[in-house]
Amino acid sequence: MRSLLTAIALIVALAPPAGAQPPDDARSFPSRPIRIVVPFPAGGPTDVNLRIIAQKMSEDWKQPVIIENRPGGNTAIGAQTVAKAEPDGYTLLAAMDTTLVMNPATASAPLGYDPFKDFATITLTAKNTSLMTVRADDGPANVAELIARARASPGRMNYGAGIITTRLAGYMFARSAGIEVQLIPYKGSADVVQGLLTGSVDFIVDGVAASLPLIQSGRLRALAKLNNRPLPVLPELQPLAVAAGLPQLGDMSSWIGLVAPAGTPRAVIEKLAREVADIYRDPAVAERLEKAGITPAISTPEEFDAFFRSEATRWTKAFKESGIKLE
Repeated sequence: MRSLLTAIALIVALAPPAGAQPPDDARSFPSRPIRIVVPFPAGGPTDVNLRIIAQKMSEDWKQPVIIENRPGGNTAIGAQTVAKAEPDGYTLLAAMDTTLVMNPATASAPLGYDPFKDFATITLTAKNTSLMTVRADDGPANVAELIARARASPGRMNYGAGIITTRLAGYMFARSAGIEVQLIPYKGSADVVQGLLTGSVDFIVDGVAASLPLIQSGRLRALAKLNNRPLPVLPELQPLAVAAGLPQLGDMSSWIGLVAPAGTPRAVIEKLAREVADIYRDPAVAERLEKAGITPAISTPEEFDAFFRSEATRWTKAFKESGIKLE
């Protein structure tokens, strides 16, 4: 929470000095509806996060802020839409690590967008904690039992994941544990969780938001989280590296940010960043995010730009070294 408050203070510092008039493009913005493209089906953590922001943004600015779900292509379809949009601040993208980092690291064909040239960063909005989850009625009681089951039936156990980050995390876990499991890919969190519920997969690696209600109701069981960040909704849950006894796994987290088409006026970018910072000051918003299992994060546009570029360097190197082939 301290780091979030520090980041909010930095963004508030972007505000023009008292008495100064902002540029015309920021003074009149927004004067019509804003569209936020979420490159996933409704119901997943990215969708939940941005709907919470959009609702408050609409209340504050007295303009509709519309969430448009555009799933497909590992978020590339939504990214292409926003990359080609008018750079005026009225079309934004909920960009994930998948969009800005993993797609360029793993693509074997042109993406239809360039994350390093086509977008202007606004702010991070969340650093998600992903979970390894099983069915409560017939799933293993812990990670050690999951590994034992997989070793007893090599190649017969499978896991579900949506974004490239969680697919890669599942693979890295299996490789580190010395087990053979099969990936069943899905388009988004809602489908991943449904696949687990229906028995199509044995375990899943996915964000908290879509599975949390089912964990709390006792239908699903979370075995571990994929990082060491506090998770107030599941305070006793261990990091996967600890639960599996595999310290080499380290932190494997996903994140969400907000970007605009490249060329969007700087004053509009700053106004959007300040608005998200103001939204995150609201205790009611913080409570909604916590209940959804979303860990809020925020940054200046410059911090977000530097962060995603450093993540791109890290994961591109890791992917190449792993030899993983993603279909």
